[in-house]
Order: sequence, then C-alpha cells, then structure tokens
Amino acid sequence: MEVISISKELRINDEIRAREVRLVSGEGEQLGIVPLKDALAIAVEKDCDLVEIAPAAKPPVCKLMDYGKYKYEQAKRDKEARKKQNIVSIKEVKMRPNIEDHDFNTKARNAQRFLADGDKVKVTVMFRGRELSHPEQGRQLCVRLAALLREEANIEREARVEGRYMIMILTPRQTA
Repeated sequence: MEVISISKELRINDEIRAREVRLVSGEGEQLGIVPLKDALAIAVEKDCDLVEIAPAAKPPVCKLMDYGKYKYEQAKRDKEARKKQNIVSIKEVKMRPNIEDHDFNTKARNAQRFLADGDKVKVTVMFRGRELSHPEQGRQLCVRLAALLREEANIEREARVEGRYMIMILTPRQTA
C-alpha cells in the first residue's frame, strides 16, 4: 500500500508521473488533454517548466510557467500574509486581595496599556493562607478593575477561583 503525502512542493517536468495531462498555458488558456511527452516537448519549446498544479484531478492539471519565478512570487505572498497577521498575546496583571489604591491604579494603567496594544489581559488575584476563605474580596477587586476598564475592555471570562488564584480574562474592545 502506497502512502500518499501531500507536500507543499509541486512536481515539475520529469517528476510528473501521469501518462496524460490537462495542459494549461502560462496565460491560463486551456490547451486540452495531451500525452506527457508532448506536454514536456511544448514546455522545452517555450523555454519554461511543466508544473503539476492539481495532481488529484483526472487527468492531472499541468501549467506551463517559470517555476523559479512562481516560487519567488509565492514566497513573497506568504511573507506579506504573515506581516498582516495579528498575533494576540496574553499579558498578566497580578494582584493580592489587600492591594493599596495606588498599586491598584498602577496595575489598572498597565492593563489599560496592554489593551490599547491589542493584547488580552489575564487578571490574577493571588490568595495566601487565610485569604482564601474570603474570595469575595478578590471578586470585588476584579469587578472594580473591569468597571474601571469598561471603555477599553470586554470580559472574556468572569472571575473564577482556581486553586489559590482567582482569574479573569479581559479582551480589547473592537473599535468600529
């Protein structure tokens, strides 16, 4: 049994393993179904490569083109697509339930800056010892922060206790 692997590389010229191919010119014009050796002869005559662009088709579709130029254009398009891709990272703001007002405001400003940069913010309230018996303090802290950032953020995940931590996730508001 033959294992078929789909690779990003296309078969060109002598690598093509079909008796007949559906030939397409460089301009996209259909030239019909021709034997492989005739298609290769046409490619040599026009000084270009025969590239199998649709190997799954019956018969496979082959196009006459400059393969080096094609690969270069493809790499350029891929690079451009990667540039336009928006990578959202998660920034974390850690607090304790008995945080002072000034420290809280500093953490809120940091969270605001992260949201302005388009990043998600994970708000973590850390409990130690007996503080864990008062989760409402942590919840109040999360609600206070969410209320302060309501213009810039949406709550993706409500505040929830996980072990010794209370976690809430904020996402930047989409401006339309």
